[in-house]
Amino acid sequence: MRLIFWLMFAVMMGVYMTMVLWSGPKLMADAGGLMMFDMRPAGYSLAEAQAFMAALSDEGRAFYLNVQQMLDSAYPALFAVVMVMAFSSLFTGLPRWVAMALALAGAGFDYMENAAVAVMLRAGDGLNEAMVASASQWTVLKSGAVTLALLMLIAGLVMAWMARRKAMS
Repeated sequence: MRLIFWLMFAVMMGVYMTMVLWSGPKLMADAGGLMMFDMRPAGYSLAEAQAFMAALSDEGRAFYLNVQQMLDSAYPALFAVVMVMAFSSLFTGLPRWVAMALALAGAGFDYMENAAVAVMLRAGDGLNEAMVASASQWTVLKSGAVTLALLMLIAGLVMAWMARRKAMS
């Protein structure tokens, strides 16, 4: 089980680092320094979405729709699996189920965000308030669930470390 966890963690981090170090910066450069939709945890307005779409080249839009979305179709599942495996060893009872639910919700919201962003990217200049509001909502929900899951992970790791220290003394 440990080996599977570390293999999944390595694959997840590989995908994440590819997005953080390559595809994300490539899209940001293409859009004149504007952050892509996925990286705006507080969401975005119609005007902000329109500004991003106006700055993004046709090649950038194709890259976002194909390469970035492909990477981001793998990442949420990998994140959820790694987090569920970690939570299953760090927590018991209700905290375990809450933590797992947050990780799974974050992954689900990420997939909904990806679908909504794809609709916006395909719409190009035809963006409307409903499209942007939907995508922004999924981005905010994803960001919140993932942040809470990561905070639970940190809490679980600290509690495990403290229990180990106490057992050693």
